[in-house]
Amino acid sequence: METDFEEINSSSHENSTDILIKEPSIEIRTAGAHKGVGIFAFKDFCEGDVIFEEEPIVAAQFYWNEKYGYLACHHCLRPMESTVENIKRLSNNENIVLSHPNLCPTDKSKHVYCDCGVGFCSTSCKELSWEQYHKCLCTLRNPSLNKLLKSWSGFHYPPETSSIMLLLKMIAIIELSSNYDEAVSTFLKFQHNYVNEDENMLMKFLGSEYAENFRIVHSLLHEVFPCKFVKEFVTEDGLRKLFALIGRNGQGIGTSVYSEWVKKVEKLDLNEEEKSKMDIFINKVYDAMNEHVGTFLNCEGSGLYKMQKNINHSCNPNATVTFPHSNFTLSLIASKNIKAGEEICVSYLDECNLFRSRHSRRVILRNHYLFECHCEKCTEQAGDPDVTSEEESSNEDESISEDEAMES
Repeated sequence: METDFEEINSSSHENSTDILIKEPSIEIRTAGAHKGVGIFAFKDFCEGDVIFEEEPIVAAQFYWNEKYGYLACHHCLRPMESTVENIKRLSNNENIVLSHPNLCPTDKSKHVYCDCGVGFCSTSCKELSWEQYHKCLCTLRNPSLNKLLKSWSGFHYPPETSSIMLLLKMIAIIELSSNYDEAVSTFLKFQHNYVNEDENMLMKFLGSEYAENFRIVHSLLHEVFPCKFVKEFVTEDGLRKLFALIGRNGQGIGTSVYSEWVKKVEKLDLNEEEKSKMDIFINKVYDAMNEHVGTFLNCEGSGLYKMQKNINHSCNPNATVTFPHSNFTLSLIASKNIKAGEEICVSYLDECNLFRSRHSRRVILRNHYLFECHCEKCTEQAGDPDVTSEEESSNEDESISEDEAMES
């Protein structure tokens, strides 16, 4: 397996520049020396248009997010709480009365569970999970998994950026695949080369004692997977590259049963008085949630997406990633009008950091994504001083350490 890593490392950039994929609405091709491959519009898009949708190759809920009671399908991350249960828990108020409870999108009659306790929103998700990875990761069949999860919880705290379960699912998918070479190739198409700068990435995943924690994870992985392929696949070098793959390509996922209920309420044909009352109720609930749990409103996780991985960053993006179906299905939406031939870009930064100085933005991107941004906005601001304002300087280290940059 180590040979496979080396072969891909030496040729992936060269091969990527030759890629030319045409879909009805987009084209994947070379985006320039600084970017490699990018996604380009093959037709005009208007603001709000859906550019494409896709399901991930693999996805997993964050460990602490799950442990703190954010109930989600183990496979697709669809919320499994009812709307009432969700708002009572997040607002810490058992007395909230929900109007229009019939609009709750959760159908508990379809929920099914593995004997190990893992829950699924449907029989189809349970069956897919079992065939793809859960056969290896069911704790009844593989109790050593609990030891690894407990170790992970000891050094990767909220706000979370990834999950050891995502890495475990990747390995299990390869282990259970009927075509080993094809399964490995699917993941190695993601950028995964590990360089010295990726030490920051390991620290983000494994904490300040990342070297020792890495050794622990590596050792426990071999207890979890005493299988036919994994000992060759997860060498120390291979594991570093898997972390680099997740760190460079992992897309954050967020799902919320309350936000789905809100969307349905907003479509109701209400008179002005009724609409005003509903708006007040919705805002009061959000305020109560914010007071009790802050920004932790969603079932959160991350995934690897075949198409999304080709989307480059811009500090002046023309598209945004959303999850409108309240599961792991990603939707790329045009945030402004896009002409045919234009590159489609998203921001890897959250909204707050996106409006900071050129210097601050580039520091965050360099630390988290290991590249220098040469987008149109950064190029236009090239004459700005490479020093942040006094206010930004005082907050910059805190911003970076708290992982305010979004995954992409």
